[in-house]
Amino acid sequence: MKGFDFPVINTKTKNAAGQEFMLEDPAERRKYFKLKVGPEIEKIKKYLRRDTFVGFLLGPKNSGKGTYTKLFMEAVGSDKVVHVSVGDLVRSVHKELSDKKKKKELVEFLKKNYRGAITVESALDVILGRDTKTLLPTEIILALAEREIGRHAGKAVFIDGFPRNLDQISYSLYFRALMGYRDDPDFFIFIDVPEAVIDERMKFRVICPECHTPRNLKLLCTKEVEYDAKKKVFHLLCDNQTCSGYGKTRLVAKEGDELGIEVIRDRIEADSQVTRKLMSLEGISKIYLRNSVPVDVAKKMVDDYEITPSYRYELDENGKIKVVEEPYTVEDDDGKEVYSLLPAPIAVHMIRQIAKTLGL
Repeated sequence: MKGFDFPVINTKTKNAAGQEFMLEDPAERRKYFKLKVGPEIEKIKKYLRRDTFVGFLLGPKNSGKGTYTKLFMEAVGSDKVVHVSVGDLVRSVHKELSDKKKKKELVEFLKKNYRGAITVESALDVILGRDTKTLLPTEIILALAEREIGRHAGKAVFIDGFPRNLDQISYSLYFRALMGYRDDPDFFIFIDVPEAVIDERMKFRVICPECHTPRNLKLLCTKEVEYDAKKKVFHLLCDNQTCSGYGKTRLVAKEGDELGIEVIRDRIEADSQVTRKLMSLEGISKIYLRNSVPVDVAKKMVDDYEITPSYRYELDENGKIKVVEEPYTVEDDDGKEVYSLLPAPIAVHMIRQIAKTLGL
């Protein structure tokens, strides 16, 4: 983010000297996490057996909030951690309202737990788009979050997409108490990604239609790639081993992503305002994740295999798929030449800081 000096990530460890890992391979990632942050992972696992936390993921759209959370859960286990996306919660209401039984249950819950300036029915009209002039009350969002968290009682929670505007900041300061996590630690996780990287993340992003694991045709390929000879298009295949489509389901692009960052420019500016305000607040722990490292210090701070390469695909003379890996650099928001980092080293830095924040 322009004008902010996030600390440069340092993932170097003596015991990892000379070792390399294929970070797009889940099995390799497990070895990587154990080597880089094995002790911290074990401490967090032990902590989660008896305690929880609330972490607010704060960064621009497509900055990797969901990806880093998935990797954290992959490293420490998903049985004690839940990722709550406010955007997904609101979108899920659409499906519930089309089912009479689910709609009745939802309305009953909201009437019991929501306190706000407009009726539940009016709020649902806003969610469904029938009312485009009224803003969705924050109190409705909190009620939906409370319901979702209630389904995962006793788990640590990552909140993705809240607060989204300056008016919601005061709510976030008391979110822990509102959700019943009164004595558990809470902290902000700030994510900084150069806009040039976000742009290409959007333009080349693909996701699994079954498990929604995200990857990127240019910046984060999967282990298996497939070629559609009829359409002359290369496809990544899902590499999430817990997915029913592992190794066979084609990842697909989201509609509109090909337009890049400019379609979310207003959202980027709003997120920046919220981040600047939250970074100045006292009384809550802060974690900083920077998804870039200056080219001139990269060798001292990270291993070569942790740096994001650029991928392209071609067929060799025998018709077999060849994945070509090339160097990838961009200018950050302050005009400095940087490498982008793969998600796994960001997750390593996240695990280290969370362990420290929890006093482990």
